[in-house]
Amino acid sequence: MADPTPGDVVDALAQLSWHVQAQITDAASAYGVSSSLLRLLGILRDREPEMLELARHLQLDKSSVTGLVARAEARGLVERAAGTSDRRTVVVRLTDSGRDLAVALEADVQERLGVVIDGMSAGARRDLVTLVDSAVPHPGSSGSQASSRGAAPA
Repeated sequence: MADPTPGDVVDALAQLSWHVQAQITDAASAYGVSSSLLRLLGILRDREPEMLELARHLQLDKSSVTGLVARAEARGLVERAAGTSDRRTVVVRLTDSGRDLAVALEADVQERLGVVIDGMSAGARRDLVTLVDSAVPHPGSSGSQASSRGAAPA
């Protein structure tokens, strides 16, 4: 195989992105949630961020995040609480129902995307993770990327 052109690489990335996004959207739909809510739940699996940090992770403006959190809170999936270091700040965390849904969604997404990785060797999977970590900007980082794996299934 000849070396791929930049256009070949862009095309491959776009195709992969569309496939992954379609699987995530289908999983969210199967559970009656939006892909934005799925992302929120994924981020909250392993952290209790302040609203501003959450906005950075979601790459949304603060008012959009406030609305998303309010909708999730109305469904009993998340709760807001005063920050531990500064009581004036608000952190967002999963409720038990939200954690249960996040676990179910993660399993569903992993099953749906399993078809992408099942045929890959362990080395190829490792290379893919390394490539994504080096190519995808992570919230709050500059220059070389610090991994925020687990931040979201999407």
